[in-house]
Amino acid sequence: MTTDETMTTDAGLSTPRFTPLRAPAFRRFGLAVLVSATGSAMAPLALAYSVIGQGAGAGALGLVLALNTVPTILFLVAGGVLADRLSRSRILFLGNLLAAAAQGTLAATVAGGRATTTSIALCGLVSGIAAAFIQPAAQGAVGQIVPPEHLQQANALLRLPGNAVKVLGPVVGGLVVAAAGPAWALAWDALTFAVAAMLLLGLRLDAPLAAGSALSSLREGWAGFRSRTWLWTYTAAGTVLVAAWLAGFQLLGPLVAARLYAGARDWGLVQAAFAGGLLSGTLVCLRWKPRRVLTVAVAAGSALTLPLVAMGVDLPLSAVLPAALLAGIGLDIAIVAWTTAFQQLVPQAEQGRMSAFNSVGERLAIPLGYLVTALAARMWDTRTVLLGCAALIAAAVALNLCVPDVYRITRQGPGDY
Repeated sequence: MTTDETMTTDAGLSTPRFTPLRAPAFRRFGLAVLVSATGSAMAPLALAYSVIGQGAGAGALGLVLALNTVPTILFLVAGGVLADRLSRSRILFLGNLLAAAAQGTLAATVAGGRATTTSIALCGLVSGIAAAFIQPAAQGAVGQIVPPEHLQQANALLRLPGNAVKVLGPVVGGLVVAAAGPAWALAWDALTFAVAAMLLLGLRLDAPLAAGSALSSLREGWAGFRSRTWLWTYTAAGTVLVAAWLAGFQLLGPLVAARLYAGARDWGLVQAAFAGGLLSGTLVCLRWKPRRVLTVAVAAGSALTLPLVAMGVDLPLSAVLPAALLAGIGLDIAIVAWTTAFQQLVPQAEQGRMSAFNSVGERLAIPLGYLVTALAARMWDTRTVLLGCAALIAAAVALNLCVPDVYRITRQGPGDY
């Protein structure tokens, strides 16, 4: 048997005609992702109604959401450094265990009627810290489990259950919260984190980098990030794109639905169309493997302009729904293509830090987008702001497509490793 016919991974697998689902480690990792996704789909709704149940208003809910997001941004770089120095399976185990403890504590206090805005916010803060360590470790773990030439298929398979859950999860979560209260949905989220932790502990992934201090690792990581033009330009463009998308679709979309359509019912249909697009995009990525994978990752993001333009020019719901569907397809293709390019091009020993630097930029877009939109809405009407968000996305994509490395980087085959 030739070396091209046999593929070996850090997880200890060596088999001809490899597919990700044949790897026990990948099945374990994928099951952990699926289990955790069922809880995460219900958690936002349960968290919101836990705050509302205390008689608090929008200000308190904003504080809770901020304390869930800000720690992730602050600790992401530390999580990335550790993900390149320690066993990623151990980090994933501890991160999920910490999240399980935070959500379990929150569920117990809500069920016992002892929850306050402060206690809910503190539990959210702990969950945000856990996410900061989970994300970089998870990004690098896939490349330790799956051979490089099969990464796109693996990434699509990992997104498939999560996108499927996004279609049904909020509906099920709403029914659970309405019938039994938010504590039960939060308890389920805690249980899924605990089960995922046990599954991930069994991966036994080695530490990718052993030498040097943490500070030197951080400096080397930042130097490596700056030296990769394709990486920092994509991060910069992604920050603008994410900010404009969240501001236009998530923040202004419901307002448009209330003004132009039938309110919450029709906005639910738009959200469902977008979720269906994400699922469809995953299925496309299981079959389509473009050679210029980074070009596709950049260009596919332009689909996010479609629903923003449709709502910005007051098109009927019948036009907004297919636009949201196409936006979901484009976004998921962009995510899978980008993740694949990143995992193929960045060495294993650097993936934690590079992922952290990339994620910090995109996570900063969340508060930035909401803040800028709130200010813009004071000066212009909703339609103008929506079209402005669409223009920002188009400009970010166009400028990113002017980077020569976007076209030079191509999918790598077995002979390139």
